[in-house]
Amino acid sequence: MTEIFDAIKKSAIDIKNLIETGDTSKSTNENSTGDTQLKLDIASDEIIEAIFKNVSCIKAIVSEEQEKIVPLNENGKYLIAYDPLDGSSLVDVNLSVGSIFGIYENDFTGNNLVAAAYVVYGPRVELVIATDDVKMYRLINNEFKFMQELKLNEKGKLNAPGSTQNCWAPFHKKMIDEIFEDGYRLRYSGGMVPDLHQILLKGGGLFSYPGTTDRPKGKLRQLFEVFPFAYIYEKANGQAIDGFKRALEVETTHIHDTTPCFFGSNEEIKKVLKVYKENAK
Repeated sequence: MTEIFDAIKKSAIDIKNLIETGDTSKSTNENSTGDTQLKLDIASDEIIEAIFKNVSCIKAIVSEEQEKIVPLNENGKYLIAYDPLDGSSLVDVNLSVGSIFGIYENDFTGNNLVAAAYVVYGPRVELVIATDDVKMYRLINNEFKFMQELKLNEKGKLNAPGSTQNCWAPFHKKMIDEIFEDGYRLRYSGGMVPDLHQILLKGGGLFSYPGTTDRPKGKLRQLFEVFPFAYIYEKANGQAIDGFKRALEVETTHIHDTTPCFFGSNEEIKKVLKVYKENAK
């Protein structure tokens, strides 16, 4: 596992340099879910794959930017699903973006996740790793230094409501309005990594990306985005759900499956569960 985390650190430094100097324009390619790829997406994906190929304990990888699982080492133990540059469209307006990594054993499903990590590329580059606990490191003089352990409070103060609001279910809109009426502050950049990172560092709150009329199964992808952050939030004494059950218990039928998702501290997740169960069809 240490080899994998070292590889993630190396890829983070290379991607940081790429972001600072790379081409932020669109490519002529689309990824597996029909999104037009930025040249940064493709280059970041290539950086990570090249580094992971040299790690003998990695059996196979799958990227959000690729169609299929890529076998690496037949005798490897771990499977890695990753989003090489989440929120890449924010780079050209100079907002924070990130990389997300889920480390699995046996198969790519939520209950097979054994560790997770993400990198935030912002004014500072920070790496968060979750195994039995959640630790944050900061890139200082080209080396990641341990900064602190991250834990969520029982209740937070931030609200990050995602997706297209005019496609929300009326009960979901009412819930979000009530959360704001309770004094929560809006913190939403459009980037999953920086928004979830902010809630973690500030001690709690709610990040939501529900199922909507245009996307009943949500937009965020299970293996690359939802499961890794679900693992991290649970290890930080918070929770992650799909509205009804643990996000890590959501069934995966395809490597690019999506799911509605809610991440937060315990009080906020209790509210979501209550509202969604009361309004279940």
